[in-house]
Amino acid sequence: MLKELVRKNRTVRRFEQEVEIERGTLEEWVDLARLSSCGSNLQSLKYFLSNDRETNKVIFDHLRWAGYYKDWHGPEEGERPSAYIVMLGDNEIATNHFWDHGIASQSILLGACEQGFGGCMFASVDKKGLATKLQISDQYEILMVIALGKPKEIVVLEEVTDPKDIKYWRDTDGVHHVPKRKLEDLLIN
Repeated sequence: MLKELVRKNRTVRRFEQEVEIERGTLEEWVDLARLSSCGSNLQSLKYFLSNDRETNKVIFDHLRWAGYYKDWHGPEEGERPSAYIVMLGDNEIATNHFWDHGIASQSILLGACEQGFGGCMFASVDKKGLATKLQISDQYEILMVIALGKPKEIVVLEEVTDPKDIKYWRDTDGVHHVPKRKLEDLLIN
């Protein structure tokens, strides 16, 4: 069951923008992150939630979408995320947030996937500009942004054929292909 959820939980970059995500649902997903393990149990992560169009536009404008797609600067209007979670490190609690944001984001995305939603994690963010626009205090460091919504695209996993070419790509039908290495290629003993 968990393996199937992990397999289904793919990065999504195009969404059914009109399908809204309630704030309470975002809070449920953050609660999953809250319950996840973290370094030294410091619990230094904080969250800025957005599910309104105006704030979503501000966040969208500070993200860099899909580095492998050189001629694509993100989803068009109507295919954009309907919500965002900006993940913050509270520097008054800790200045090293370890791997906590990775664990927390996986918990959030698995919760979203279980409910039929999808997301995309961004570390490529104009963090200073976004913090200014959202009026986020210097106490908090933007660690990442998670874009969320109802998936509008199909994402398929396939086996890597050339170990030096792991780039994801879209076919002429807009299906997003994600090459994955074989398990035996990852094990060294």
